[in-house]
Formats: sequence, C-alpha cells, structure tokens
Amino acid sequence: MSPVWSLGAGLLLLLLWVRHRGLEAVLVHHRWVFVCLFLLPLSILFDVYYQLRAWAVWRLHSAPRQHAQRVRHIQAQVREWKNEGSKRYMCTGRPGWLTVSLRVGKYKKIHKNIMINLMDVLEVDSERQVVRVEPLVTMGQLTAHLNPMGWTIPVVPELDDLTVGGLIMGTGIESSSHIYGLFQHTCVAYELVLADGSLVRCTPTENSDLFYAVPWSCGTLGFLVAAEIKMIPAKKYVKIHYEPVRGLQKICEKFTEESKKKENSFVEGLVYSLEEAVIMTGVLTDEAEQSKVNRIGNYYKPWFFKHVEKYLKADRTGIEYIPSRHYYHRHTRSIFWELQDIIPFGNNPVFRYLFGWMVPPKISLLKLTQGEAIRKLYEQHHVVQDMLVPMKSLEKSIQTFHADLHVYPLWLCPFILPNNPGMVHPKGDEAELYVDIGAYGEPKRKQFEARASMRQMEKFVRSVHGFQMLYADCYMTREEFWDMFDGSLYHKLREQMNCKDAFPEVYDKICKAARH
Repeated sequence: MSPVWSLGAGLLLLLLWVRHRGLEAVLVHHRWVFVCLFLLPLSILFDVYYQLRAWAVWRLHSAPRQHAQRVRHIQAQVREWKNEGSKRYMCTGRPGWLTVSLRVGKYKKIHKNIMINLMDVLEVDSERQVVRVEPLVTMGQLTAHLNPMGWTIPVVPELDDLTVGGLIMGTGIESSSHIYGLFQHTCVAYELVLADGSLVRCTPTENSDLFYAVPWSCGTLGFLVAAEIKMIPAKKYVKIHYEPVRGLQKICEKFTEESKKKENSFVEGLVYSLEEAVIMTGVLTDEAEQSKVNRIGNYYKPWFFKHVEKYLKADRTGIEYIPSRHYYHRHTRSIFWELQDIIPFGNNPVFRYLFGWMVPPKISLLKLTQGEAIRKLYEQHHVVQDMLVPMKSLEKSIQTFHADLHVYPLWLCPFILPNNPGMVHPKGDEAELYVDIGAYGEPKRKQFEARASMRQMEKFVRSVHGFQMLYADCYMTREEFWDMFDGSLYHKLREQMNCKDAFPEVYDKICKAARH
C-alpha cells in the first residue's frame, strides 16, 4: 500500500473514532490527538512567520522609521475615542487568546480596542548598554537578536513567547533576579500614549511617578509603545552545579544561602516533594569542558525538569555547561512541566527524536482551541500560580503549598525586591530578598476546590506580605487585593491623568470575574 493510501486510511479511521467518541470527549480526554495532529504544525507555521518577519524588518531597517508613524496611529485612535465621547473604556486590540495568561479577558468584547502593532527591536545602543524595543517583542526574539551581537538582558523570563509589554505591565522573573530584581527593575525608560493622546517618556528622574507606577498596572495608566532595557555582555555558556537536597529545613537553608551569593549568576530550585529538591547554581563563562557540554535546548534532549530529577534519583551532584541561550529557555520546550499533562508521552525518546522539533505547541493556540469543557476542567482541576513571598517565609510557604495544593514540582526562583515606589515593594525601608514559588499542574490534595483553596492560599500570601502574579486566577475581593498591593501612587496618578474614564482599574482586569 502506498504512503498516500496509508495516510488516507489512517485519517479516515481517526475521523470515525472521533465521531464515535464525540469531539468534545476527545478534546477533553485525548487532547494530545488534536495537539499533535493540528496544533504542533500550526505552531511551527506561527513561529516561521514571525521569525521571517523579524528578520525582514531588521534587514530593511524599517522598524525605527515606521515606529513613529505607528505611534501616531495609536494617538489618533485615542483622540478618536475622545471625540466619540469617551463612552467606553479603552484596551489594547490584541486578541486575548494571544497572551500567555491562562485565561482570556472578557473586557475585550466591551471596551474600545486600540490596535497596537508594535513588535520590533528598534535600537541596540552598545555605548549606553541599552536596547530599545516595542512592547510586543518576545523574549525568544530578543535573545536571538542580541546574543549574536555579544549582548543579553539581565533578566530573561523563561518562556519564548513572553512579551516585553506583558513583563512590564505585569511582571517577569528569572534565576538571575537575586541580583537584578524583577524584569521591571532592569528597565530604564518607558514611552506611553496617555488617555489624552499625548506621548510621554518616563524614567527614574523624568516623570518618575509614572515610571514607578507603570509596572503591575496592566495597561490601566496608558498604552506602552516602547521600552529601554539594560544590556549586559553575553557569554557562551552557563556552568551549572546540580545539588540534591533532602529535608525541608535543609532545602530552605541551602536555597537561601545560595540566593545571597552575588557570585552566583543564577539560582534556581526544583522541589519534587515536601522533602526532596535539587538546588541549581550557575555562573556565566566563555570556557567549557567539552565533555560536559549539554545542549539541553536541542529538540531531542530530555525535558529539563526530568533531566534535573535524575540527579535527585541518583543522589549525586553534577556539573554541566549549557549554552547560554539554551539555558535562558531551558523550560520552554516542556512549558515548565505543563506539557506532560497535554502530551503524556512527550518526553519519550521516540517522540522527542521524531516530533520534538515541533514542540512546544503555542500557548495562545492551546487557549484558542480549548473550548468550554476543557476551560471548566482546567479551572477546577488545574493550578497555574506564582506567589512571591519573603525568603524568610519560604519554609512555611512550601508547607502551605503542600497542604492546600499538593502540586509538584514547585519552582523556586529568588529575587531582590528594592524599596521603590509603586504597587510592589517590601514592607520595610530596605531591599529584601524574596522568592517566587511557582505551582503548575493538577493538585493532588484530596477534596481540592479551586475557589476555596486559592482564597486560602491568597490569605496566607497576604499575611506574610507577599504578592500574587496577576496573570493567574485571582479570587480576592477588591479590598483584599488592595491590602496585598500598595495602590497609593497608582490611584494618585489615575486621578491626575484622568484615567478613570479611559481605563478600568487594574483589579477589574485581573479578577476572576473579568476572565474566562
């Protein structure tokens, strides 16, 4: 039988099986079929289009020339909204399914959509060590652009599709954040179109109140049209040291100790159970022992969290040299460990060698095609949360995550939180070491109930003066939200800049009722 006839027969049998089981049942219980046959190829096409576009734009040098024109178009849309009587709030016209957030905002359907087509790297200033970019530039795009030039940015949040705008208006973190802080702390300037249509630049010394109020504001003070981010020299490799640790107290002590060492370029922890973890420290270097080089980003390589787990199971330490860009995007192929719930056999060597080059599927496409049944299933039986808590509360926090969620692995990422104005800062007058605890997966706690369990978790985080990342499901009331976050500067600027009629309050964009 010819390959064409074999393929046709296989597709026919698949369609008959789908018809027999029902499309909804297949999408819920056998989602990997749809993902492997349709979403993976579509994701490849998606990537190819944007890579070719970015290459063409930069080669033709059209981005800087067209940026000003595009910004004027945004200003014209805002002024048109004003002339129409400012009857509705404004928001960006980017479809909700394109964002990396697990949910889609309902507000897109009722607000005035302002189209913002800004996705280009504008300028690399080697003298100032600053890169100027538009808000829809992704982390994958930015590292691919800067690394060949010998540069990188200090904090490269993990997933390729995270955008500069999302990381500023929300937040971003990486294993270098114990030195540099959150993504916002590596930015030196923002350019925004305000509610009156004016274009404003803000820095720590120019329009400083606006500069410090923009992070975490979720686009409710103005439309971000450009940002300037610090650059640091890139090196070829990250020398990684893996150390398994057992016992919760020892895990927390070791992680805290390594997070305080500025000689560590990177610090990260993966907690596989309440009493087992692997603590990783990394140093940037141009030299490597070739026998220990691990190009973990190659499509046929094991998923990074599974690779790390081998050191725990073998109860041994280890040293590897990972190419820098592979390290920056080490969790991308498996979407941390989320992909194991979508494609259960995705880390199988046969699948990796045959189809690993198509992984991962685009998160945006997963959202676009999930359907109501899967959305409800995920809402009740799946957790994607990042809680930022003081390092001194780490042990108590892990115990709380274990009791309320029982999701493993947990991701630990330290960061220094400076005492700057804005929505997020330490309780005291000085910078403080915090840790991001990331929980992604299906809770194993008996009688888990999403709303009740997450409200309990949010209450705990507020009690230790921690913060919840705003991309995730938020069950807090408005009063509880502003108990967690400092709204003094934010509300002052919304009053001064006449934002109340132009943009919803940040809570009304991120609360559970605003998303589906």
